[in-house]
Amino acid sequence: MWLKEAMFLCSSIPTRRNCFFISATNIPFSSSPNPPLLLRFHTSHRENLRYLKSLGIIKPGTKTYKTTPSTESLSQILSTVNFLNSKGFSQADISRIALVCDHVFSPEFNVESVFDFFKFDLGATPEETQGLILRCPQILESNVPFCLRPTLLYLKELDIGNLNLPTNLNAHLLNTRVDKLQEKVTFFKGIGYSYEESAKFCARFPAIFGYSIEHNLWPKYEYLVEDMKRDLEELKLFPQYFAFSLRNRIVPRHLHLKERNVIIPLKRMLLWSDQRFYAKWK
Repeated sequence: MWLKEAMFLCSSIPTRRNCFFISATNIPFSSSPNPPLLLRFHTSHRENLRYLKSLGIIKPGTKTYKTTPSTESLSQILSTVNFLNSKGFSQADISRIALVCDHVFSPEFNVESVFDFFKFDLGATPEETQGLILRCPQILESNVPFCLRPTLLYLKELDIGNLNLPTNLNAHLLNTRVDKLQEKVTFFKGIGYSYEESAKFCARFPAIFGYSIEHNLWPKYEYLVEDMKRDLEELKLFPQYFAFSLRNRIVPRHLHLKERNVIIPLKRMLLWSDQRFYAKWK
């Protein structure tokens, strides 16, 4: 009976997956009337559970795993871990991925399509793919045809290149839905730029796609035109204006110059260090 059970368990595991948790070394096919198969199998099962717990993948009692995963589910989870290992991810990397997006390790999830996207659509090397994922692990949960691929096409339309390079900006841009990207272009159209100008503006400074309109873009735009009396043309020359803190950089320096009746370009006003800026205009 024990032999049939063991054969059933092994045959139920998909052959394309790595099933290292059941091997010839831990299933002793013996002619002994009472071979310790179940004990050895359950020990292996527990060891794999401990291994996945140590990685932070199995968290008993949480929403993801209210009960201990079945043998079949465990096989699928381990297969995902093996797949990530084969792509160069360390145990520490996998633990970090599990911490921020544990759905990746649910039995029904398949991460291979995201790797195919990086390779064939984005043209990223394995090292670049690894770097992008580690900078934004949530990208593994993104739907390729409905999110990643449309976003990539839109960014290319804006002439934003080198998206395969493993930077924080690229990783988060690729994981942003098209409608969120379009909101920023629409914002600049709303303040007076044409669509072409808005698109070029965002392409020159892609980090702007990550800024909140309500809490960043609009207050800084308002201060620029209403308090500083600056022209929108200045923004075309220096879109990085939106990267500086309104409270800690823009306002104090504007008021400091205003008291001295000094007007300088935005770039010079904001890029200089405090020491250089305040030494120049005492």
